[in-house]
Amino acid sequence: MALEKVTSAASQMQALIVDSNPTSRSILVGQLRDYGVGRIVQCSRVQDARNRLEHTVFDFVLCEQYFGEGGYSGQTLLDELRRAQLLPFSTVFFMVTAEASYAAVAEAAESALDGYLLKPFTPSALFERLSLARLRKVHLEPIFEAIEAEDFVRAAALCVERFETRQPYWLYAARIGSELFLRLGQHEEARTLFEAVIAARALPWAKLGVARTQIESGHTARAVTTLQGLIGEDASFADAYDVLGRAQVELGNFAQAIETYRTASSLTPDSVVRLQKLGMMSYYMGDLATTTKVLSRAVILGIDSKMFDFQSLVVLTFSYFADNDRKGVERCMADFARVMERHPSSTRVQRFVAVANTLQLIQQRQFSKAVEAIRGMAREITTSSFDFEAACNFASLLSVLAVTSIDLDEGESWIRTLGMRYANTRGLSELLANACTGHERYREIVRESLVHINKAAELAMAKTLAGDPTSAVEALLKEADQTLNTKLVDMSQQVLLRQRDRMPTADALQESISRLRKRMGSTPIRAILGQDSERTPGGMALRVRTPGEDALQSATSPAELPPLDGDEARDAPPEADSAPLLRVDPPA
Repeated sequence: MALEKVTSAASQMQALIVDSNPTSRSILVGQLRDYGVGRIVQCSRVQDARNRLEHTVFDFVLCEQYFGEGGYSGQTLLDELRRAQLLPFSTVFFMVTAEASYAAVAEAAESALDGYLLKPFTPSALFERLSLARLRKVHLEPIFEAIEAEDFVRAAALCVERFETRQPYWLYAARIGSELFLRLGQHEEARTLFEAVIAARALPWAKLGVARTQIESGHTARAVTTLQGLIGEDASFADAYDVLGRAQVELGNFAQAIETYRTASSLTPDSVVRLQKLGMMSYYMGDLATTTKVLSRAVILGIDSKMFDFQSLVVLTFSYFADNDRKGVERCMADFARVMERHPSSTRVQRFVAVANTLQLIQQRQFSKAVEAIRGMAREITTSSFDFEAACNFASLLSVLAVTSIDLDEGESWIRTLGMRYANTRGLSELLANACTGHERYREIVRESLVHINKAAELAMAKTLAGDPTSAVEALLKEADQTLNTKLVDMSQQVLLRQRDRMPTADALQESISRLRKRMGSTPIRAILGQDSERTPGGMALRVRTPGEDALQSATSPAELPPLDGDEARDAPPEADSAPLLRVDPPA
């Protein structure tokens, strides 16, 4: 009945067709008229479609994926609409194409479109897909409106209410709600909702969600057990391997992680994201042959995709250098030149280019220029913007210089500075140590740094247990001031929050903590491969309005949805088995 109401209301709706092929546009117009859509607008160019969408809210947008015009595509339009906040939740956006590679579908799904139509399709198939997508929008409108208003607490509450009362799309709402709880840092609530879904329907994505909440709440070892059980039930669930690899990296179990990423990549050979994870892990484990093979393929498949992380190009340059492949390094330099043209103001890309340039100088035996470049980088290692990724690249570069040509006297001091700053966990420590390719002394220094930081933390905690929290915080802050280690500052903040009533100088200590945080910048809580803004395997991709969103994104790809069957198919629209799941990015 609800579906019939949506269909009957089509005469009041308007649609936009974006396709450079007049024949394809004509066919779609005829099908939409048969469907009953009252007003249909056609555009042959992406620019014209964008102008239309700036002034009109359409009920349906059917957009061709590939255009002949320079550099434009349906994906380009979708990304621009999201960044400019021109695509309300009420609009149903379908990508239409005659070919659908894994990379294309993955990138579109990450942008939270409503479906992917593969030509040729029958009018009845089009009607069903559009009607069901519209029906879901109608039922979940209050939730989407709350998310669009960035009222995530209310949106999560609406999701829970729909789930508990078993209203239409209750499973879909539960999935949205659990993601919102994760975004809000309410890990226990997210876990409870995931487990409630499991009790109602033994769904793989819900079990994967439990593992994700375990990781987020600091119970990574438990997550590994959960994931191993899930993989035992379904060995083809690629997202489970993604999360398992992430957990293993965080625990510093790199040998296990590389096998996990290898399996994930074999399940989806054209996944740019998984190729990059496997390539980076292979590099840190010293398997240069695999690094070169998979990262060069990732470059071919997706260097122009927003799923491509340019850190992969840095690692590939290191790998080519190690193989003494001059042409390979030159190809990377040419790729970086094109990347710089697209992102000239990106500090991250500028750092990448500087590292690659220095590698090429070493390869060309221009050692004096290489040393000058490295000393220039070293002047930044204590700045707030010099992040963990930059630290790993600098450590790799310094190690290459030392092993191949010049072991600088300041080298050990620089590595110790980085180790003291970033050796917060075993995973972070091992990543940084393994970045020191071929230089065992540098690796030892990083691992010694972790021991030093842990010892300082233990001594401070002993003072707390002895009844002197003020001395504990002062000791932690003194060490943090010297090392810029965020773990020590976080511990001092925790002690201050718990023992504030017993600390007469609490306000002054809080000011010291705030000043230190400004100096330190951001440090990842856990070890990850690539940029910090990592994709959420098993999560959903939600069309969140993000003003000022940077066009330069990290490597991301959609979660694969398991096929829907039985009762779940009645609770979620059929297009969900190929449309994106919800991934809510953390607030800035």
